[in-house]
Amino acid sequence: MNPIKLLVITSLIVFTAGCATNSAKVNFDKNTEIETINYKTFAWLTNAKIMAAPVDINPVMKERVDKSIEDAFIAKGYRLVDNAENADFAISYTVGSRDKIKVNSYPATYNSGFGWGRGYYGGRGYYGTMSMGTETSVRQYTEGKLAIDVYDVKNHQPAWHGWATKRLSSEDKETPSATLNEIVIKVVNQFK
Repeated sequence: MNPIKLLVITSLIVFTAGCATNSAKVNFDKNTEIETINYKTFAWLTNAKIMAAPVDINPVMKERVDKSIEDAFIAKGYRLVDNAENADFAISYTVGSRDKIKVNSYPATYNSGFGWGRGYYGGRGYYGTMSMGTETSVRQYTEGKLAIDVYDVKNHQPAWHGWATKRLSSEDKETPSATLNEIVIKVVNQFK
């Protein structure tokens, strides 16, 4: 393959991979002592629905999160019931964000100066300098986190904990509903 074509293709792959790095990181932890395969119905653990609301939570956004989580479990085939005691499992969630700072430090470009002739102190031959520095970049960003908890009603034990973290972009902050629904679906899809 032509080296120029190879360089162009490699550049496109690196650029595409760089664009995809801002997706949510999703994970879960399951209580292996509780069998969840026969679950059919769910309810909210408390009337507030959220486990511990942040002080600055937007009440409109909270309602969107509540609805999105309900819809995601219903889409998986579970039926919502009003009373938690009559359900197979109960759900709750936590949500929040925090400002973070990322510091990168890496070697700077190799800087050197050299020449031929009389050196600084009168010596003949090669003279020069070599230096290697460090470049540091500091980036501040906001990371959002959503965690959904499932509790077994019969055993009164936690059965499953799923969570997602995502670096929030300005687009995520301007249109949070689309991002929120996508993340909730990814987390709930991990539940089995």
